[in-house]
This record gives sequence, structure tokens and C-alpha cells, in this order.
Amino acid sequence: MIEPIMLEKIRHELKRIEAEENVVILYAIESGSRAWGFPSQDSDYDVRFIYSRTKEDYLSIDDPHDVLEYPINDLLDISGWDLKKALKLCRKGNPALAEWLYSPIVYQANSLFLNEFRQLADSYFSASSMIHHYLHMADGNFRGYLKSDLVKIKKYFYVLRPILACMWIEKYRCNPPILFVDLLNDPILAPELRRCIEALLARKLAGEEFDLELKIERINQFIEEKINYYQQYVHTLAKFDVPDNQMANALFRKWLKQ
Repeated sequence: MIEPIMLEKIRHELKRIEAEENVVILYAIESGSRAWGFPSQDSDYDVRFIYSRTKEDYLSIDDPHDVLEYPINDLLDISGWDLKKALKLCRKGNPALAEWLYSPIVYQANSLFLNEFRQLADSYFSASSMIHHYLHMADGNFRGYLKSDLVKIKKYFYVLRPILACMWIEKYRCNPPILFVDLLNDPILAPELRRCIEALLARKLAGEEFDLELKIERINQFIEEKINYYQQYVHTLAKFDVPDNQMANALFRKWLKQ
């Protein structure tokens, strides 16, 4: 849950950005650990949005900025992508954008735009792009945080989530759920392993701030097995062919700022 005072602050900042930049924010969400369902006590708010400009702005000889960034303070970070940039990334099956489109925490949205963009993104889904993304995330976090005998236990979530996402994509061939608990509840894990992860999640959701502890051998073994497996599996997937831009162009023209 987002505290009402922070929700009001975020929406105020979005309106300010619209006025100052002469843009319309079509969609704004929370990303990162809050959207994934396991924030820490000191987690900041990572607000992400998609915006459009006027036709005149896009017809200028100087390309307008396609990224707007507003680090408000240590607690609130806001940034957004221009609609054209978002559509170009969508056409490549960009995983970060896919997560934005299905975030469970939405601050502002044009529902018709969101529905149309989701349909477009689903049509551009690429299992290869997705698994490459999540595998890179899992492997990097595992090597960076969980290879020592003593580890920061909370870092397990930043490795387990992308591993579970890979498993979901392999099984269902679609975008994985954003919430960690939805990935965990899918019957693709051994019961004893699920119970072990659920116990960690219960501690995290209870507000416990993990210190250094002995690594959990059973979970480390599972992670290493899955990383090794997906490093081989990803090469068996069909290479992603960038589709034509007819549908993306139509959506872009429709949602220019009036």
C-alpha cells in the first residue's frame, strides 16, 4: 500500500511535470521492489511514466528529449519515456517496459491507451529477449551478493524473482506476473523449496531488515542449477525478429498530445 500523503505527493509531481514540459502523461506506475511486493523499510519510490508531446514538437528539426528525469529527493525518483521511445522499445520486446505495463501500482492512466499498448506489447512478446534479460539480472545479482558464506539474505529476492520469471516464461510463453508472490504460488517449485522461500518472504513482509547470515544452501543450489540451465536453454530459443512498425505507428499517431 502507498501511504496517502505519498500518493498525493506523487500525483502532484506528475501534474507539475505535465505543466512544465507541455506533455501529457498517459500512464504512470511504481516499479522496482514496491511493485514486486517486497519493499524494505527504507525503499524509495521509483515512479515511471510514458508521456506524449504535441505533433508540432515531433515535427521540429530538433528532436525533443525522449527521457524526462526528476530525482525529487532520496525517497522519490521519477522518470519517464517519450511515447515514441517507448514504442521503439516495445517493438523489440523490451522486458522493462513490459513490467511497467503490468505494474500492480498505478498512479495515473488513460485506460484506453493502456489497453491498446498492452495488446501491442503482447503481440511483440519475445521469450528470447525476456529470458536474456532475467537471466542476466539473476546471474549478476547472484555473483554480486550470494556467493560468499555470509550473505545479505534480502538479496535472495533479487535473484529468485528473475529465476522464477524465467521458469514462468519457459512454461507459459507469456509475460511473467510482476508480484513475487504470484510467481512463487505457481506450481513449478518443489514443495520443500517453496516452503523455504515462503519463510524468508514472511520475515521480509513482517518488516524484518535482514543482516548478514549464513547462505541458505538449498536455495543457492537451486539458483545455480537454474542459472546453468537457462544459460543453455536461451540459445535454443528462436531469435527475435523485429516486426514491422505499422501497429506501433498507428498507436503513436493516435495518442499525440492534442
